[in-house]
Amino acid sequence: MSKKKPKSARAQTRTAPSRGWPGPGGGQIAHLDPPALWRATTVQACGLWPFAAGSGAPMTGVPLGQHLQTGATVCGDPVSWFTRARYISNPSLFMLGMPGLGKSTLVNRMLIGLSATGVVPLVLGDLKPDYADTVRALGGQVISIGRGVGGINVLDPGAMGEAARQLTGEAARTLAAEAHGRVLNMVAALITIVRGRPMDDHELSVVSAGLHHLRERTPAGRAPLLPDLLRVLDEGPERVRAVTLDRGDNTRYREAVDPLHRSLLGVLDGPLGDTFAAETSTRINPNSPAVCIDISRIGEADTQLTAAAMLAAWSDGLGTVAASHALADAGMAPQRWFFTVLDELWRPLRAASGIVERIDALTRLNRTLGLGDAKITHTLKDAEALGSDADKAKARGFVERAGMVVCAGLPRAEMQDLSNIVGLSEREIELVSSWSSPPGWAGTGTNEEPPGRGRFLVKVGGRPGIPIRVAITDTERELHNTNTRWTGAGDTPVENSGAVR
Repeated sequence: MSKKKPKSARAQTRTAPSRGWPGPGGGQIAHLDPPALWRATTVQACGLWPFAAGSGAPMTGVPLGQHLQTGATVCGDPVSWFTRARYISNPSLFMLGMPGLGKSTLVNRMLIGLSATGVVPLVLGDLKPDYADTVRALGGQVISIGRGVGGINVLDPGAMGEAARQLTGEAARTLAAEAHGRVLNMVAALITIVRGRPMDDHELSVVSAGLHHLRERTPAGRAPLLPDLLRVLDEGPERVRAVTLDRGDNTRYREAVDPLHRSLLGVLDGPLGDTFAAETSTRINPNSPAVCIDISRIGEADTQLTAAAMLAAWSDGLGTVAASHALADAGMAPQRWFFTVLDELWRPLRAASGIVERIDALTRLNRTLGLGDAKITHTLKDAEALGSDADKAKARGFVERAGMVVCAGLPRAEMQDLSNIVGLSEREIELVSSWSSPPGWAGTGTNEEPPGRGRFLVKVGGRPGIPIRVAITDTERELHNTNTRWTGAGDTPVENSGAVR
């Protein structure tokens, strides 16, 4: 019988525990450093493919930031997710969040990234301005609108009129008819803003007849003006009289057109001033790589002019998109895609009853127009504050039709309301609600950020939300400072040193 091995010999044949041998003479450690984590593409790490586990974060589109839980890079934008990834059925984004948490910064990043792929950014109504410097850096066109700065002739079909003159046959007639409809909608929108209620149906017929009459008698190459439309109502040509059913009675004609006449005078001589009375100061260049219509010169309290300028900018910009596609279909121009930014949506919505219908008409057909869009506002309460139930339903439809819904910090009650539209889990509601908290009571100069700055939840249909954190580059920081009025003012300037502005 063999003798037993000594204890020391037995210890040498056993495998040491993961933390080492305990006891006297041992080498046990209390903490194990985790192994290093490395990321690489399948080209760089082809020998390791397929990986044992993946992060599951989408990688198609503009790089947005890092996944809050896995650290994986998250990419996305409404155009790429519609055309390439097929994640969404409508190339649109609706973003909600409290002020100062970085909503416009995230959209600004999408704008830059899409521009690099050949998509044309259109910022149709920059209120602060948030995007003008970025558009200039991209080599684009910045157009200023405001009293004494520049104006838009709402009767000018712009790029659509130019394209219709280049085309022939049915394509030319179709584009001319669409240009007429856009001009009519824009005149109706201005009158709606002045009155505070929509136009009557017979008044729309009168304006339409007047616009047809002006187009026939205005020399080629010149667009009519609103004062010209007033003169047509004064003169009462047969084409306009026919739609009023005056039956040759001048009194009946005046009764039909006088309310409209007064409203147009209110547009020209009232709060909208001369911004829409003269020739367009600067037309949109259809070949520009990016366009920003800057309306930041309009005062914060001037809600009517702000709403009118935004609607005019949207109408002009989307008309340029339609003209570009018409020329491309005829083989006279390259095919291009566009990405529009409609920021501070709450301001035009509150200007007058019926404005939401005009916005809905201008933006509903983006999928068929080769157009992606981003609408930005603060809360769903912006829709609930509208006057009529019909307007509230249309405004909520903006969220329902959006392919992507992005949430920055929002109160819990707001998230629960949003959950009825897009479907949010309790965990997602808790997460986004926590981002709406203010920063702590830090001392002066510590520059503590709100906890939700730069954090967003991306929702697509019934998929689980993707929480991300955005960190901006130095170039973005220079181009997109939304606190320029505060920077360098006095001895204690307000600085934005965090992830986003």
